[in-house]
Amino acid sequence: MHAEQLGIAAFLAVHPPFDTLPPEALDALAQRVEVTYRKAGERILEHGEEIEDLYVVRSGAVETYRQTGELYNRLAEGGLFGEMGLLLNGRARFEVRAIEDTLLYCIPAEVFRDYCARFPDFSEYFATDRSTILRQAVSSQAGSNDLVSARVTQLIGREPVMLPTTASIREAAVLMTEQGVSSLLIVDALDTGTKPDEASGRLVGILTDRDLRKRVLAVDKPLDTPVTEVMSSDPVVLETSDYVFEAIITMLRYNLHHLPIVDNQRPVGVVALSDVLRHEAQSSLLLVRGIFSRNSIEDLQRLAAEVPAVFVRMVGDDANSHMIGSAMSMIGRAFMQRLLELAEAESGPPPVPYCFLSLGSMARNEQLIVTDQDNAMILDNAYDPAEHGAYFERLAAFVSDGLAACGYRYCDGDIMATNPEWRMTYAQWEGCFADWIDNPNPRRLLNASIFFDLEGVYGELKWAEQLQSFIAGRTRGNLKFLAQLARNALNRTPPLGFFKGFVLEKDGRHGQSMNLKRRGTAPLTDLVRVHALGVGSEAQNSFSRIDDVTRSGLLPDGKARDLADALEVISMVRIRHQAANLEAGQTPDNNIDPESLSSFERRNLKHAFQSVDNAQKFLKYRYNASMRQGA
Repeated sequence: MHAEQLGIAAFLAVHPPFDTLPPEALDALAQRVEVTYRKAGERILEHGEEIEDLYVVRSGAVETYRQTGELYNRLAEGGLFGEMGLLLNGRARFEVRAIEDTLLYCIPAEVFRDYCARFPDFSEYFATDRSTILRQAVSSQAGSNDLVSARVTQLIGREPVMLPTTASIREAAVLMTEQGVSSLLIVDALDTGTKPDEASGRLVGILTDRDLRKRVLAVDKPLDTPVTEVMSSDPVVLETSDYVFEAIITMLRYNLHHLPIVDNQRPVGVVALSDVLRHEAQSSLLLVRGIFSRNSIEDLQRLAAEVPAVFVRMVGDDANSHMIGSAMSMIGRAFMQRLLELAEAESGPPPVPYCFLSLGSMARNEQLIVTDQDNAMILDNAYDPAEHGAYFERLAAFVSDGLAACGYRYCDGDIMATNPEWRMTYAQWEGCFADWIDNPNPRRLLNASIFFDLEGVYGELKWAEQLQSFIAGRTRGNLKFLAQLARNALNRTPPLGFFKGFVLEKDGRHGQSMNLKRRGTAPLTDLVRVHALGVGSEAQNSFSRIDDVTRSGLLPDGKARDLADALEVISMVRIRHQAANLEAGQTPDNNIDPESLSSFERRNLKHAFQSVDNAQKFLKYRYNASMRQGA
């Protein structure tokens, strides 16, 4: 070797992970290294650009930055960067700049991957332990998208325009005109001596242009009427600590044009739809707005053809699984809501109040591109089947057929509101859940577990919330019920063999593969549901349930975090696989061939599956005595 290459080998030999390599491999590596020099302040990598080398800092120092501009790490002599991009999608995960005059060793990507495959100790350096590597993978995913890391306050363009509850409609209209705003926040005045435009207090309502048109002009309301009579009371709000992503999801869910931001119930601003549309991931919001403007099933069907493109764009923008699952669920709910509006327009107003429910993944905000429809209906206790049954039968059929036309398959298990078994009064639903909980057996709960993930979509939404509270109150600490639910949660195991290799299944369409829904996310959501119901959580989303379980102290330290990380890793492999199917013009599915994954993804999947396996062992241990008693 040349003297320069000897120097490279000597330097690498004393820095991990190169110090684990045998001498001949180290010498061969030194001969493939290229040397580059960067001046202080010079950008080395940009976020998202193609990356072809693993970088080693020989001298000097560099800093890495998230997409938001936030400092992520600072590296000096011996530091490495670029490995995450090389092991994932071949693109830089972070922007990198030299903060001093810096000398870099560049190791070609093919050499780096070859050494990872050939030398276990070298490869293991990049995955020191299961929890750490999962956390790194999830942190990298979250840090790469500004919708996850940016606070919602960044969307606020001006101070809030407010009025006290004592103001009149005329005062509101004058102030909105003077300030050039389309909404006002109505607050409790803390000081009765303040002027109307200086009021400051707790938020109690919001008044918009739409309110003035519909509730004042259209009905010729006197202008001296108190503003409290026409405002929207108890508006949906976000806190200053919430994120841009949550603003998008909230506006999607409630079809909002104005979203107040508060700090301890006191307004700090309003996020308008136009503010949100400036961000990259607005496409799902635009699609939802388009859904509500369509006036027929045929129009909705044409719009539904755009959903796969929205899904693929979000994956390409490095959205995390919670963002994607929430957005896809909101889109599905929007189709359902618009179909219900069209059904009522065709059949007339309902003879008694009702609440249309989504179940399963849509209710959990975890729906992806491959999905069927799971829904049900709560009817008013005054419901009379003979008098009202035909109306709700037509309504359910209209919605179910419309969803099928829009790509949401009919449920194979007939868990749909078209099935009269799943159209019940509120009292009957309470009785049904009480029976499932108080008299559990594995077979009944196997078919009923999907109903423990429920969300109101349309109509009397408070009934869904009341039912969630009823369920949580009845399941909390109910060992007999939880033991039977836990038994079912152990039926599906992660696809790991005795020696921790992947266990593949063969079917006629996919050959040897792993089904990441049936053997990955489903076992996880099942066991998380058991723990959540056990601690009385009313949350539906699996990540929110994990947060509630964490706060309860039910799991050993760090285990709840492992569950969340495992769910994120498995979900993202599944999501990226479906996006790749769509881009290749194939029908998306959940069946993964491990050989199609990078070594980094395979290793992360194994760590994630091991977390699921450990969590199932804990679940079995916790409820083992109760299982024996109920056997």
